[in-house]
Amino acid sequence: MKKRKETPWINPDTCAGCSVCVVNCPMDCISIGPPEYHGDIHTIARADTDKCTGCGLCAKVCPIRAIEMKREGSVRIAMKTKWTGKKVLCRIFQYGMKIGMNVLPWSTPKVLRGSGAVRKLPAAVKRRNFSRVLIVTDGTLMKLHLLDGMLEEMKKEGLEYAIYDGVAPNPTDENVEEGVRMFRENHCDCMIAFGGGSPMDCAKGVGARIARPKKTVRKLQGLFRILRPIPVIFAVPTTAGTGSETTIAAVITEAQTHHKASMNDLCLMPRYAVLDPELTAGLPPQVTSTTGLDALCHAVEAYTNNTYNSRLEKQMCRKAVRLIYDNLCRAYQDGSDMEARQNMQEAAFLAGRSFTRGSVGYVHAIGHTLGGLYGTPHGLAMAILLPHVMRAYGKAVYKRLAELCDVCQIPSPEDSAQSKAEAFIRWIEEMKEKMGIPDRPDMIREEDVDQIVEWAEKEGNPLYPVPVIWSRNEFREFLLSVRTEKA
Repeated sequence: MKKRKETPWINPDTCAGCSVCVVNCPMDCISIGPPEYHGDIHTIARADTDKCTGCGLCAKVCPIRAIEMKREGSVRIAMKTKWTGKKVLCRIFQYGMKIGMNVLPWSTPKVLRGSGAVRKLPAAVKRRNFSRVLIVTDGTLMKLHLLDGMLEEMKKEGLEYAIYDGVAPNPTDENVEEGVRMFRENHCDCMIAFGGGSPMDCAKGVGARIARPKKTVRKLQGLFRILRPIPVIFAVPTTAGTGSETTIAAVITEAQTHHKASMNDLCLMPRYAVLDPELTAGLPPQVTSTTGLDALCHAVEAYTNNTYNSRLEKQMCRKAVRLIYDNLCRAYQDGSDMEARQNMQEAAFLAGRSFTRGSVGYVHAIGHTLGGLYGTPHGLAMAILLPHVMRAYGKAVYKRLAELCDVCQIPSPEDSAQSKAEAFIRWIEEMKEKMGIPDRPDMIREEDVDQIVEWAEKEGNPLYPVPVIWSRNEFREFLLSVRTEKA
């Protein structure tokens, strides 16, 4: 009996009519047909199965996987029309963004580095002709007297200042409005954001509202909705994780709905950053671990996205991952290790700069919802979710994670990309276990899953150039699975 050959089956609901298969077919048996209705009107590819030799090259080169090689007479099941079309649109949007990324005026904050650098900041503020400063921080840092040295120097320099220390762990729109009020009442001309990601995000939100006084925080959330200069921000991170001192994003929670979303605009990047390891020396080990893994998440997501990044950002990602591999456990075990602390600050800065262009992924999309709904610290959410999401992406991230495995020189039982990727994920899981970080997001309530899915999918698609685009059903499947069993 003659063996039936494999021929290409082109999904009419998925095919975008891009002609990649036409150009690559060695037998010229594929062509673009006339417009047809498949959910909407569009052109699709057609295959002449009589001329086809079954080489399968068309299926291999299809950028959206709309072609499958099937045995003649086999059953062919189409994907859901609505979602596959949405995936195509997401990729089109992302490639358009990639083109735009190449023309944007990217910059990096000027940096003061080293032990005691924060005491040099007031003089730098004075040299730039600022005189009235709003300091945005939180109550815990005030009680720890971490600002005392800087405040002494500000008095010596004759700088006037007001302090807003009411920032919540997940800053809200109410925090932003209070900061705006204090900035205006005290006639401030710049801001110092002192603390972790929360004070820095809040300061950015304050700046955005001052630049756009007629728009609410909600209306400013999204991409490039400010487009005006904001007051200059001097960023002083007291953790090594968020990278907010070098990002164009500010994540703000709506107090009434608990919805957490970000505003993204080039104007939000701080002009100056202070990397002083002494400010992180007193951090509890748990904060050191979760913020450090937050930095790792930034670097890993930016690296595995692989759409928006230039060669420079990829290099930054690799360097950041290696610094974290060498220094996070040291900083966790010995808070007085200034070398490890300084290196972790550098890693967070590099990772922050990398994801500013390369973007983050579904770890952040889901993690932001956990912060908004449950008040889960951002770093903790990232630490819990990172290995699960990377494993769920599957083969789409094997190559990139294998490269990071090689950067860290992590032993792998085999030389395959899959084996190295799994070794890298296991290293993350082993670090979590050593540092007492929960394996699973046990805070997720089943009755909240649909809300989490809605917010995460809305945040992630189409903006985040993730290795694999998930539908709402896939988000739901992931969340239900990761809640109940180890991935």
